[in-house]
Parts: sequence; structure tokens; C-alpha cells
Amino acid sequence: MNIKFSGYWFLLVFLCVSVRCASGTQEPGSSFSDALPIVPAAHGTQVYFPLLEGKTIALVANPTSRIGEDHLLDTLLSAGIDVDRVLAPEHGFRGEAEAGEYVESGIDERTGVRVVSIYGANRKPSRKDLEGVDLVLFDIQDVGVRFYTYISTMHLVMERCAEMDIPFMVLDRPNPNGHYVDGPVLEMEHQSFVGMHPVPLVHGMTPGEFALMINGERWLNNGDTADLTVIPVENYTHGCFYELPVPPSPNLPNMTSVYLYPSLGLFEGTIISIGRGTPVPFQVVGHPHLNETGFTFTPKPVPGASMNPKHNNRLCNGWDLRDTVKYLNKEGRLHLGWLINTYNQLSTGHNYFNSFFYKLAGNSALREQVEQGWSEEQIRESWQKDLEAFMKIREKYLIYPEQ
Repeated sequence: MNIKFSGYWFLLVFLCVSVRCASGTQEPGSSFSDALPIVPAAHGTQVYFPLLEGKTIALVANPTSRIGEDHLLDTLLSAGIDVDRVLAPEHGFRGEAEAGEYVESGIDERTGVRVVSIYGANRKPSRKDLEGVDLVLFDIQDVGVRFYTYISTMHLVMERCAEMDIPFMVLDRPNPNGHYVDGPVLEMEHQSFVGMHPVPLVHGMTPGEFALMINGERWLNNGDTADLTVIPVENYTHGCFYELPVPPSPNLPNMTSVYLYPSLGLFEGTIISIGRGTPVPFQVVGHPHLNETGFTFTPKPVPGASMNPKHNNRLCNGWDLRDTVKYLNKEGRLHLGWLINTYNQLSTGHNYFNSFFYKLAGNSALREQVEQGWSEEQIRESWQKDLEAFMKIREKYLIYPEQ
């Protein structure tokens, strides 16, 4: 059915089934025997294939763009759909580039389809990149954290589509951190590719919902809106815990890292290692000069994940946080205790923070609060007014029930 929404048209296709899933009150990984499976939109080929027939398609995709064991690109080509090119985001189309590494354009060896990098010289596709395209199809698994860059990529592609009057379709996927909203709301003076929108650090939205917000709040250049179609997930609510079938990026290898990522990502703007260059990235924290805790790790180069990890080949003291996931998602909140604790140990004689922290936090206040000795409860209280205002905006764009 076509629905008019905030001055533009989009398509929502809801399948008439009851929604049951593992509720947000359960531990990650738990399930109910009577729960209906969560089905990402890409699997519903009967819904969106008819909308692609006869069109020249540009596909925004990466290794998470799968239908079961098959990559979406292979499925589209097998069905005779004309995928003329792939737009490759951070980590590349096949996911072989580490975080921040320049992604090259070229030809996909498996299919012969042209791959256009949008994580190289340009992060927004040029007009030439989309010349001759009838529709852009976006299908990438996100993890619901503001500084995870796939939403920024989606924004920039939508923006070019709006400028060229090219329809933009999102095959929606669940948000594994979609059951809570938390953290400071980004102040636009700190806008960057790791934070383009005035949203909390954990926004609690799927890519499809976020695309609706980008359009509805007119965040594209000059207040433009894209010709947007969202194909929704089946049997999903924001109370569901969703186990990702494919790691979303090289340094988020499992669900433990995905759940810890919102809290540990802030350490990228500090001198603390979060385990890049180890088998457990985003699951540990450490530094050579932290007090001995009985847990140590030594970062080393890992091809495709981190070739120059922080504290390379140095023994780090710290904490193994993998067991915290047993309660982490029940609480549905960011955890700042690790940041405060490590700062208190290392602030004397070390430059604990770097300038990147401001972009990750999205404000200047968080660093200042930690430096001034604020407690976690005091810091969290400082977010609440902005969070409440965001929740009212977010509510307008939700496709799925909260529970």
C-alpha cells in the first residue's frame, strides 16, 4: 500500500502475520519455541522483485547483504535483474578492507559487475557514478550506533538520488541494539562522517526507519527529500534480540562485540585499546600502564581487520568484558564506568583523550564531565532532556512496535 508521509511518498509492505519474538527482557541468544523467525526484507523477493524488473539498478551492499547463504547480488543477477554496478562502502563490497582504509573501485571478480567505491576519494557518489541508473537499492546490516558509518553512507547516497531524481529503496534489516535509546545527542558543530545527524549515540532505529527520519526531518542538502521506498522486516519488534547471521564488519566478529560496541566505541578517541589486533576486538579494554588486573592481551597486526593496532606488540593490562553481556542488554544502556575508571588511572602523565573523541561523543561536554570527575549517574542525567526530545521525533518514523 502507498502511504503519504511527511510530504513524500514511500511504500511499506506489511505481511499479515502475528508478531512474536524473543523479548527484550530475555538474555541475548535466548528464544521462545513459538517465536516466529525474524525475516530481513531482502528475503521477501516476491515483494520487491516486481519493483525492480525492467530497471537498471545500482546496489549499495557489503558482505551482510545476503539471502541465506547467497549474496543479494548473486540472487538479483540469477533472477535476471539488471544490476549495472555496486556502490561499496567502508570495508568494501566483500568486506576485505579494515576500518578507515581506502576502498578501491574495480570489478567484482565473482560476477564481473563494476564496483564503485564510496569510501575512497568520494564518500558521496558523483553524478557520473549514478548516470543511467533507474533505482538505487540499499541493503546493509547496521548495528544502531551513531558512529557506525553505514547510516552516513545511506544518507549521502540518498542525497545524490534526491538531486538526480533517482528512486531509493531500502531493504530493511533488524537493529541488534534496537531495544534501547541512550547517550548524548550529537551537537551539529561536531558533525562528521562518524556522526551526521542530531541523534543519540544509540538511536534505536533500523536503517529503514532512519531513512524515513532523514527524509521527514529534511536533513538532506537544501531540505531535499528522496523518492524513498522501504521494504520492512517481517516479525520484528524493537523488543526483539536479533542474532546477526553475518559479522557486520571485520572488528565486530560476534554478538558480544555488537552488544559492547556502543559503550566501547568511545575508547577509539582515547589511548585505551579495545582489542583491535586480537581475536576479541570490542570485547576487552586495556593499556600498558593500567593497574594489573590478572587479564592481559597483546595487540598484533591482523590482515583485513587492523594492520597497525593501538599499542601494537605491547602487553596491555585490562579487563575481559565478554561476561558482561549476560546482563548488558537487560539494562538497555550505555556503560561509562570503564571509561571513567581508565581515565582516573591514566589521566596523570598521559594525554588520555584525542580530538577524535569529540566526534564520537558528538559533544564537548562528555570529555569535560569525565575530566571534572562527574559520576556516571550525573553524566547520564545531563542527557535526559535531549533524549526525551529525540524520542518524540523518533516516534514519528517507527515502522515496528517497541515491544
